[in-house]
Amino acid sequence: MFEHVFAPIRIRDMELKNRIILPAMGTRMAEENGAVTDKLIAYHAARAKGGCALNIVEVAAVHTPSAPAHFVSISEDHLIEGHKKLTDAIHENGGKAGIQLWQGSIAVSMDPKAQVLVVSDMNFGPYTIKAITKEQIQEVIACYGKAAARAVEAGYDCLEFHLAHNYLPHSFLSAGFNHREDEYGGSFENCCRFPLEVIDELRRNMPEGMPLFIRIDAQDDMLENGLTIEEVIRFCKSAKEHGVDVLDVSRGNIITAASMYEVPPIDVPNGFNIENAARIRKETGMLTVGVGRINTAELAEEILSQDKVDMVVLGRAQLADPEFANKARAGKVDEIVHCVGCNQGCYDGFCDVANRPHITCMRNPMIGHEAEYDLNKAEASKKVWVIGGGVAGMEAAKILHERGHEVTLFEATNQLGGEFLFAGEAPGKAEMKSAAMEMAAQVEKLVTVHKNTKVDAQMLEQADVDAVILAIGSSPITINLEGMDKLWHVSAPEVLRHEVCPKGKVAVIGGGLVGLETADTLATDGCEVTVLEMKDSIGSDLGSLRKIAVMMKMQQLQVKLLPNSKVCKFTEEGIVLEDGTQIPCECAVFAVGFLANDSHPLAEVCEKRKLPYYVIGDAKSARRALDAIAEGFEVARTL
Repeated sequence: MFEHVFAPIRIRDMELKNRIILPAMGTRMAEENGAVTDKLIAYHAARAKGGCALNIVEVAAVHTPSAPAHFVSISEDHLIEGHKKLTDAIHENGGKAGIQLWQGSIAVSMDPKAQVLVVSDMNFGPYTIKAITKEQIQEVIACYGKAAARAVEAGYDCLEFHLAHNYLPHSFLSAGFNHREDEYGGSFENCCRFPLEVIDELRRNMPEGMPLFIRIDAQDDMLENGLTIEEVIRFCKSAKEHGVDVLDVSRGNIITAASMYEVPPIDVPNGFNIENAARIRKETGMLTVGVGRINTAELAEEILSQDKVDMVVLGRAQLADPEFANKARAGKVDEIVHCVGCNQGCYDGFCDVANRPHITCMRNPMIGHEAEYDLNKAEASKKVWVIGGGVAGMEAAKILHERGHEVTLFEATNQLGGEFLFAGEAPGKAEMKSAAMEMAAQVEKLVTVHKNTKVDAQMLEQADVDAVILAIGSSPITINLEGMDKLWHVSAPEVLRHEVCPKGKVAVIGGGLVGLETADTLATDGCEVTVLEMKDSIGSDLGSLRKIAVMMKMQQLQVKLLPNSKVCKFTEEGIVLEDGTQIPCECAVFAVGFLANDSHPLAEVCEKRKLPYYVIGDAKSARRALDAIAEGFEVARTL
């Protein structure tokens, strides 16, 4: 099964057991000075143990003054020891280890103490950052060489030079960023000079048998005078002559809306960049890695079997499930926990420096805790009732079962999945619904499930149970307005589930994620849609990359977005705002949020019986799936 995915491949002296790569995704798991931590080692070891062929250690800074805090660094000799422990752990668990050598340009500004190096003068808020000098260019090139030598000493099997995403090397290569007038700018040949000099310096400090990868953008999206795919192919041919073996073909930059292609959310099609990689591979004759929302073994096999690329990146797929490769190889695809491209834990969590120490994953709260969380059998098996079959309840049930407890799960409706199913009804979000159904099927194999069963106080009073988890979810908020009897009005869930199908002019009241996805559904069905949001921002509850994609979709569908629009009353003609503005419509859709269902009657029974009980997920307060699943996991882990 998946014979192309699990075929070995040799690159110079490195042989990989299959075609699966864990890419260099930022984790923020390093020490403040960039030193490797036990947490980072455990994270990589888990994925090597899970069957991944090659782990590429993430965005490792080569230049100390511009190395941001808590990013991996290999810019000093004292850091080698930690890297050696990391490569040993990867090797001991059956994988190969690569390291991505990186200079982040403006990306390092997330650490105010890091030096920001830019190819050309750049306005940065109220300041202008001066272009890197020739002396600094030579300093950075030398740092790449020293970093390569350290990586060799630390036991890495290959190196990757990050030449994408408008980090410093890409900024030199692309005329969209490079406005220099010296020998490092102007002509295409001059723009290529810095990255080629780095490649030469890397090769001078690497053994002949060690492979050199480069991560490169297929093209510059949404960037004036940016790289075309033809220019990228031209550069890659030169890079091959200078000793590059493998092209890791990505997309995106952090200065335009194209940043959504770096960590593509669910709104971006699966495998969206593969045709670009296939063309570059064909025209350069080089080994090529395919990247871009490849999150199932079936898709990976399809891409490889069609001979489009030589290897595939399964990044967030292995965040969601570190055993992805082993399960796929064993044919246990129904047991895989699949990434859905929500970006809540990986990208949003990475950027949320104030609230999160490192990345996480909506579908896998174990990330960053692989060595510290103990999911071994509990000392004593307990009878536990989980009341509510949404994602929080299902996660709790799975972990409780894994720890040896006797679990019974109750769901008031005829289907497990809760609001995750509802989320999957919006256009382009079928993966959410599939994930909910997949999770439900996994849970039903493990624990006793009673559907169409609403647990009441009397039932709980008579239960033979040792602990109770209340995960009864939330319901749409309803509001009363003047003139409610004069205009047809429905709820967002009714629209998303296609229980009602408004036509003509429709106003959506609420401009958060649910409101926007409701607008998407209506506009896709041919309605003329206006979104009314009382706050001064539309989509404020979306992560940054999802917001880019959703707003682009709203523009394409010609949805009218009106912030600072508080609804006052309904009339037969439509809606009147607080400032007197009239919004003509034939139907109003409420998407003003959700309110936790009342768990007090059940909690009171538990208190009366002195039963330990835990309220989790939306039953506590309406929240993102990331937090709901984490709560279910945490309660089950410690019960």
